[in-house]
Amino acid sequence: MSAGDDNRFRPRPGRIRADTPKVGRARSFLTRVRTVTRQQQAASGGSGRTRGGGPSHAPRGEGSIASGRGVRRGRGATFVRARNLSNGWSHRRPGSRRVVVKSRSVRAAGRNGKAAAHLRYIQRDGTARDGERGRLYSGAEDRADGNAFLDRGQDDRHQFRFIVSPEDAGDLADLTGYTRDLMAQVEADLGTKLDWVAVNHHNTGHPHVHVVVNGRDDLGEDLVINGDYLANSIRERASELVTLELGPVTEIEQRRKMVAEIDQDCFTRIDRAMLAEANDRFLDVRHEPDDPRGQADRTLRLRRLGKLGDMGLATEHAPGVWELNERLEPTLREMGERGDIIRTMQKALRAEDAERDPMSFAIHDAAPAMPIIGRVIDKHLSDELGEELTLVVDGIDGRTHHVSGIDPVRVAEARIGSIVEIDLPDSAGRPSDRAIASITEAGTYRPSRHLEQARFEGRVPGGDYDGFVASHVRRLEALRRAGIVERIDPDQWRIPEDFATRAAAHDAARGGLANVRILSSFDLESQVGADGSTWLDRRLVGGMVSDLVPAGFGEQVREAMEQRRVRLIGQGDAVRRLDGRVSYRRNLLATLQEREVARVGAELAATKSVPFRSAADGETVSGMFTGTAELSSGKFAIVEKSHEFTLVPWRPVIERHLGREVTGIVQGGSMSWHLGRNRVLGL
Repeated sequence: MSAGDDNRFRPRPGRIRADTPKVGRARSFLTRVRTVTRQQQAASGGSGRTRGGGPSHAPRGEGSIASGRGVRRGRGATFVRARNLSNGWSHRRPGSRRVVVKSRSVRAAGRNGKAAAHLRYIQRDGTARDGERGRLYSGAEDRADGNAFLDRGQDDRHQFRFIVSPEDAGDLADLTGYTRDLMAQVEADLGTKLDWVAVNHHNTGHPHVHVVVNGRDDLGEDLVINGDYLANSIRERASELVTLELGPVTEIEQRRKMVAEIDQDCFTRIDRAMLAEANDRFLDVRHEPDDPRGQADRTLRLRRLGKLGDMGLATEHAPGVWELNERLEPTLREMGERGDIIRTMQKALRAEDAERDPMSFAIHDAAPAMPIIGRVIDKHLSDELGEELTLVVDGIDGRTHHVSGIDPVRVAEARIGSIVEIDLPDSAGRPSDRAIASITEAGTYRPSRHLEQARFEGRVPGGDYDGFVASHVRRLEALRRAGIVERIDPDQWRIPEDFATRAAAHDAARGGLANVRILSSFDLESQVGADGSTWLDRRLVGGMVSDLVPAGFGEQVREAMEQRRVRLIGQGDAVRRLDGRVSYRRNLLATLQEREVARVGAELAATKSVPFRSAADGETVSGMFTGTAELSSGKFAIVEKSHEFTLVPWRPVIERHLGREVTGIVQGGSMSWHLGRNRVLGL
């Protein structure tokens, strides 16, 4: 560099001037800011002044340069305001690569268990590139500790969730490195370090990333992110990074992508552009000689309109003049969602080495009108930002069912291969609700009065009248938290006139879209060789074969039942008579259950310091609830005393009492638990 060059770049205090000769008078930066501000105010309908012409009384800094919701509030607002004074969002500029970003904030996710459920399901099997379990990572760790992350966000007010899906994600060299660069840029925009983890998903045609962010900043305060930043700026930053790595989209590449969308049965960019250009749903695509560059776009649109015309979503009234159907966008979006569902179902069937005709697929937007019994072949999040689940069930009716919006609590024990039954929510109400309504007098229910009547009638199994009434009181406590009943004192409850209806509606709402019951946690192959009481045994004893369609999973169940029948005959639990029919041992199901419980109890005793003892029917069992055991006969609770332990049928009501003393009565293969009352510990 010469001395003359050094002199040329010597700082000169004063007004900023251009080195080139002036073409016109330069405007100051403040003038340009004021001009853009007035433009933004006009676009948003604001004026900065009151109707009377005086100054506005809005708080200082609340100008109308906002482009959307909550621009001033939250971290990232400075970045949003700066972009409002520039040329707009970069992902709208020619050459920028498309990135879809979905975001959601969940209140108190750590306290209500939603954070753990979401983290568990985004790491589920089959989401990694090699089909393995998804791997959790962070900005500094290739294998992040999910439990530690949940502990740090346990008391946060919000949890933020993002799905980042670049259109060209398959061309990125390192999706993990891309995500780290993106989150580093977000941290710089927000002015704080973020506590985040992420999982890469390759289980769909478009690789994408799930990012979960805890709700506190680096100062320990609640993390509040600007609304416009969430809606636009993260997508802008994501687009900038993809465009920087892969380069701008060329015209040839862009045209190739648009041509690929012509015949798609979903809402495309061509459709969006035509809707924006249409005047009262009418679109004029006639040839314009003065616009040779627009000929290529016209050809694309004409080909797409021909496709839409065949679908009944567009009508040509004159050559080049088309009317777009008012249902075009929602119809195409529904078709796109249905196509995604069908591809998901086909992929789940291929993983099970099963082939089904797509015409046999049943997609349920509501609870099925008829019960569905079948094998779970897929379980995933209905909305990957939420918690509700979708089950894909290969039914015994020869059809494959897709049922979404299921409460994850109801299917927590269901694994791939488990047998489930899905039907309408129980609208008939619980027997306990009907009993409460019948004993209510003048809008008041009295547990003492109920106890007297129960003892007088003497119909309580096992004679446990206190436990019987206590179960009704527990039901009222649950309904009180829902605002349906009111507790006056320990012996008085205020019951509304429409109690039964409201209680049934409450249960239906909590149950989600459908009622799900797990018939067996074991697949067919495991049930055939099991020594316990299985779902196949219950069907054999009940003679239930008429609902099995001789195709698909129905045919597999029929074959498994025959194999199970042969095994029972071989071990002496059934006899084939001369006429070909099979007779089963009396109390076969109870015998098989007792046999399996004894075997599992002996195996557990080898790992414990106390022996196992079977519990007889009608016996009162008490001790510490220390765990559960999943048997082919069902799920059992392990109840321990100082000198022995036993296995008894498990029920969801005791799940919250793990590690505590429990008491119950064994009744006909089930268990009546007495919880929340004073107990005398057995020795």
